[in-house]
Amino acid sequence: MGDMANSTVEFYPKRGGGGAEANHAGDFGVSLDELRNLMELRGAEALQKIQESFTDVEGLCQRLKSSTTDGLSDNPTDLEKRRQTFGQNFIPPKKPKTFLQLVWEALQDVTLIILELAAIISLALSFYQPPGEDSEVCGKGAGGAEDEGEAEAGWIEGAAILLSVICVVLVTAFNDWSKEKQFRGLQSRIELEQRFAVVRNGNVIQIPVAEMVVGDMAQVKYGDLLPADGVLVQGNDLKIDESSLTGESDHVRKSVEKDPMLLSGTHVMEGSGRMLVTAVGVNSQSGIIFTLLGAGEGEEEKKEKKGKQPEAAVETNQNKAKKQDGAVAMEMQPLKSAEGGEVEEREKKKANVPKKEKSVLQGKLTKLAVQIGKAGLVMSAITVIILVLYFVIDTFVVGNMTWLPECTPIYVQYFVKFFIIGVTVLVVAVPEGLPLAVTISLAYSVKKMMKDNNLVRHLDACETMGNATAICSDKTGTLTTNRMTVVQSYINDQHFREIPDPSQISPNTLEMIVNAISINCAYTSKIMPPDVEGGLPKQVGNKTECGLLGFLLDLKRDYAPVREQIPEEKLYKVYTFNSVRKSMSTVVQMPDGSFRLYSKGASEIVLKKCSSILGTNGEARNFRPRDRDEMVKKVIEPMACEGLRTICIGYRDLPGDPEPEWENEAEIVTDLTCIAVVGIEDPVRPEVPDAIRKCQRAGITVRMVTGDNINTARAIASKCGIIQPGDDFLCLEGKDFNRRIRNEKGEIEQERIDKIWPKLRVLARSSPTDKHTLVKGIIDSTVLEQRQVVAVTGDGTNDGPALKKADVGFAMGIAGTDVAKEASDIILTDDNFSSIVKAVMWGRNVYDSISKFLQFQLTVNVVAVIVAFTGACITQDSPLKAVQMLWVNLIMDTFASLALATEPPTEALLLRKPYGRNNPLISLTMMKNILGHGVYQLVIIFTLLFVGEKIFNIDSGRYAQLHSPPSEHYTIIFNTFVLMQLFNEINARKIHGERNVFDGIFANPIFCSIVLGTFGVQVVIVQFGGKPFSCAPLNVEQWLWCLFVGVGELLWGQVIATVPTSHLKCLKEAGHGPGTDEMTEDELAEDEEEIDHAERELRRGQILWFRGLNRIQTQMEVVSTFKRSGSFQGAVRRRSSVLSQLHDVTNISTPTHVVLSTANASAAPGNAGSESVP
Repeated sequence: MGDMANSTVEFYPKRGGGGAEANHAGDFGVSLDELRNLMELRGAEALQKIQESFTDVEGLCQRLKSSTTDGLSDNPTDLEKRRQTFGQNFIPPKKPKTFLQLVWEALQDVTLIILELAAIISLALSFYQPPGEDSEVCGKGAGGAEDEGEAEAGWIEGAAILLSVICVVLVTAFNDWSKEKQFRGLQSRIELEQRFAVVRNGNVIQIPVAEMVVGDMAQVKYGDLLPADGVLVQGNDLKIDESSLTGESDHVRKSVEKDPMLLSGTHVMEGSGRMLVTAVGVNSQSGIIFTLLGAGEGEEEKKEKKGKQPEAAVETNQNKAKKQDGAVAMEMQPLKSAEGGEVEEREKKKANVPKKEKSVLQGKLTKLAVQIGKAGLVMSAITVIILVLYFVIDTFVVGNMTWLPECTPIYVQYFVKFFIIGVTVLVVAVPEGLPLAVTISLAYSVKKMMKDNNLVRHLDACETMGNATAICSDKTGTLTTNRMTVVQSYINDQHFREIPDPSQISPNTLEMIVNAISINCAYTSKIMPPDVEGGLPKQVGNKTECGLLGFLLDLKRDYAPVREQIPEEKLYKVYTFNSVRKSMSTVVQMPDGSFRLYSKGASEIVLKKCSSILGTNGEARNFRPRDRDEMVKKVIEPMACEGLRTICIGYRDLPGDPEPEWENEAEIVTDLTCIAVVGIEDPVRPEVPDAIRKCQRAGITVRMVTGDNINTARAIASKCGIIQPGDDFLCLEGKDFNRRIRNEKGEIEQERIDKIWPKLRVLARSSPTDKHTLVKGIIDSTVLEQRQVVAVTGDGTNDGPALKKADVGFAMGIAGTDVAKEASDIILTDDNFSSIVKAVMWGRNVYDSISKFLQFQLTVNVVAVIVAFTGACITQDSPLKAVQMLWVNLIMDTFASLALATEPPTEALLLRKPYGRNNPLISLTMMKNILGHGVYQLVIIFTLLFVGEKIFNIDSGRYAQLHSPPSEHYTIIFNTFVLMQLFNEINARKIHGERNVFDGIFANPIFCSIVLGTFGVQVVIVQFGGKPFSCAPLNVEQWLWCLFVGVGELLWGQVIATVPTSHLKCLKEAGHGPGTDEMTEDELAEDEEEIDHAERELRRGQILWFRGLNRIQTQMEVVSTFKRSGSFQGAVRRRSSVLSQLHDVTNISTPTHVVLSTANASAAPGNAGSESVP
């Protein structure tokens, strides 16, 4: 094959491939398999293989008909042919679930299955006619039914139940389907966002990753996530994190001579270079791994899991499916690196294994739903038992009947009816609308947040953001415009406050400045003409470097000729910028064989390495430490205090013979000559100060974490309003911060961090590790009552760990590297701080929407369950029939969740403090509303049930026979019930006890249309529903009374709002978040989910007992201490002894140190309760 291939190369020009010769598949000098085999080798083996098969990389390049300098031609036919031969850079996802599959899934719901069975039995029995006319023998069981010739209509009830079940299933499936569709839309949008720089026709262009083909010449740089496999053609100081493929966390150095193989899914941690793409899509290394994993299934299931997450948490019946997903998710784990780089960008984005901790809201909802579900189950069981017992006693004991075989079907029919009533009580009690409300609310928010420049990658991040108490923000680009311009400079011993005239600088120095900046800036940084006439020139690449290049243009010089003279390939050695070096140096070989090193970087760092400086006339003179200190005081600090970033530019000449030891960086980059120091301004974004004020008002502390000089940072922080004069705050440098938080052994101590973080506002000259330490320190801190919820912004590769650790990680969409986007939860598409404030607003809105829905739903639940239960016990028949219950369920679950979950956010949301993680989902005010409205509705319904026939002068509907026709009496009850819910839905729009419930109602068209739509359907059901809905048509007067009672809900709402919540001491909040210990246990016990539940309950009981005991003891202590107002030692001692007992029971670390000061003694009993139950 090799000889053949070589001969083909001669036939075709180097960049051929278009036109007539392009028909056969084996047109390229190398086959797909050869390339695949080549990419499986590493290091020396790979080099050897390249030499054997292709002589060198250039040879491989020619076989692929590409060019190392010009890349591919942009010829569509050639590109298409490459896709045909070598595949596309795209890993096909598994097909989405069809609508029918989703319907089938929705049918798996246990309560629905029970209802279906009951309905089928009921149907079957209704067609059975007891033999002969001796039905009297069977007691009052059959009485009255036949007389009205209604027996034939018996099948209607069963059919109606089946129909309504189908209705519920279709609605659920449709919701799942649209959610899935939205989720895929989001994925494809994220995929489209990712672009990569390739050389085509000699020009560097950005193309979507999916359009890359084999033979492309790709430019890799710091922070990239490689989208395809390739061979390095030229590289500067390139280091790659291959942990996502190999699990080795050390960075691998890549070079053309030693190890040129670059693999997809790995991260560029340092340096830059060019690679020839050799394998894409399913043929790339990560593509192969994904195919082995059956990328399709495993990964899609996880995607489902990610999409459904809020729902899965609540719907217990889906647990089995979830368990399997979990297994698949675990299968993928080994591919995750410490940094969290996952194999193959796109796949990872879909597959996102959810974060360990459930989001706060999900935790609270799951708990609440389980509690309500249990209560419902008990109620429905009792209902059935009472009905059956009553019937049996009434018929066989009181009526002295004997069970005749021919009567069996009639009796069974009764039992089925009782069973159906029980199931209906259960259906109404279980709030299956909760997961739906969460999903709808999140999906709606995510869609709208796109417009506010927030691209949400993890659904639950959106809700967590509403609880945020701290934001650690970068400075550059987030708080500032990221448009760097040099405004001051210090050249030739002169401090220029504006751009100097070229004549003011000695020619020698000017020449030096031009070369040092042109050569020692990444060649990818350039200044392009503005897009619109009269606009600002466009900065492409690293913004600081663009600022320096702009400085050259201001000095009436140009960088392009210098770069043409010394192209990138001729650079001898590059020490690229990274967060440790904080400088960048480039070595070029001079015509006489000697070398010159240019260096630029943070002024205090580069100045330390300078031993001389270019003086007044451009001559180098000595630069002693004393001079340096003076320069820092006179030049650098004044610049920094004006918020300028100071950059020092220097150079050094090195001998050509003997050639220096380039690897020994410390020896090379030292003894420099300082050419100039420039001050770069990066103005604060105009909208930032206002956004920060909003944050502070909303109870969110903004901290600035930056790599910049402390003076610069402080100046920018005060311009933004992060620090205000007269406040008590700290501004620290990274070194200082580290010194303060570490003990003698150099270990980080949480207590030390706790002393610092509450006051810390600015952390300057910080490394990514400092950022991670700070975030972790704040999250783990127990100083304040509430656990802090921290949001972090990041753009650099090394921000990955901090973004992952934070509760919500924001990555910059424009300046951010792929690695940062990968680790984040939300991508800010405009890199703007004010978009974070929008995210907070949406997050709080989600939380509020769900609270509104809960308030509404629980009122309906409580009332419906009590009515069905007492009705059944007293009158042997639920006043609300099965089908009616299902309709109520549909209104209150599906429609209400749609209506209440789509309320748009208002600025008012930012006027309150965050709720905090342990805050109950149902506040006292909401509890007051739920019980208040519940009482109103129950009074009305029981009045109608027992004396309704007298009020309206109609026949009583109580004690009706098995198949008797629907009565007006029960229709009025049903109608009143639904109308009260409708008006209460309007009340539910406000949960903080506001008076005006109509405020902003027209801003939400969905809400209005649902309320009106439901009303319309209700009219149709009552007037024309007939037998299936057990409704008799009502006249106008009856309708008006029903409406009147419904509107009464609104008036009653005002009455409730007048009662001050503080007076209602008896109320208890519900739906507390899972406590802190529970969280940690969840994390530990993720694999041990099958812990015997009973054992857990038992342990929980013990702990609750201890907690109660503990609480009483603390209260007694406090009281007695107040009596004698002595020391609190006793209280503390007693408390910790109880805690240690508690500790022994739970085997989970609990904070055993509690400090009670006289001031918060009154709060102590409360605190005692905040220890959590695992």
